[in-house]
Amino acid sequence: MKKNICICFLLGLTISSFAQDRVSLIREKLLNRNQSSVIVVAHRGDWRNFPENSLEAIDNAIKMGVDVVELDVQRTKDGKLILMHDSTLNRTTTGEGQISEITLDSIQKLRLKNGYAVRTIHKVPTLEEALLHAKGKIMVNLDKADRYFDQVYALMEKTGTTKQVIMKGTKSVKEVKELYGDYLADVIYMPIVDLDNRNAESEIERFVQEMNPVAFELLFVKDTNPLPVKVKEKLAGKSLIWYNTLWDTMAGGHDDDRSLSNPDDGYGYLIDTLGARILQTDRPQYLLDYLRSRNMHD
Repeated sequence: MKKNICICFLLGLTISSFAQDRVSLIREKLLNRNQSSVIVVAHRGDWRNFPENSLEAIDNAIKMGVDVVELDVQRTKDGKLILMHDSTLNRTTTGEGQISEITLDSIQKLRLKNGYAVRTIHKVPTLEEALLHAKGKIMVNLDKADRYFDQVYALMEKTGTTKQVIMKGTKSVKEVKELYGDYLADVIYMPIVDLDNRNAESEIERFVQEMNPVAFELLFVKDTNPLPVKVKEKLAGKSLIWYNTLWDTMAGGHDDDRSLSNPDDGYGYLIDTLGARILQTDRPQYLLDYLRSRNMHD
């Protein structure tokens, strides 16, 4: 009996160690600007099979082998942080009203709806629950969290996940340093730059010179824009490139839908022509299958 308990204990330690190592490996790929593979980000978790921003959506992304899960943060009337994209409860839960006007205990009585707006058994998680749930298993990109980042960081410290979180934003170099300077040794910050803006190139150069970011999230509406190809060369060896394939106007039409009919013309174009090494998708399993067929993901 004692021998069995010992074996189970050692197995548990091995599994825990493996999980911790997986997050460390993903973070290392980011920090080293690894070009040999593509990092996959699941938008709001695997929301096609579970409600968006739910613990179960995070779990399924982990099972698939996704590297990063993107989650959205809102704050309740009593100052608690929860996972929710919208500022209201109407679309994704069985409740109604502004989240900022409703207390956490009331929200926790609700149930999440799935992508078809059907009630499920799943509940709205707090940010703390989500961080603990993802700890050691997957990197986390927190969206909308910059509005209360001091509070968010306190939860990261409490849960031991300060080196597991990615933040992105459209703020200037000066603003980023002033707002997040104390946190940037742990938290990975990625600037978001719209390549259709006339000052996009100078903005990228400023960030590279002053902050040397791990990656940039880039946006452009049409692939007639010459800047994405130019930026690929400018950022080579300096910063990774992140594109969103959620809808067509985010990556010049080379989105998930286009990839369904021709993945080489969708995902492949962003990877090969534009140098993308991070892709955020609403179809994580489909993207993973494509990347694995090209030996660009484990």
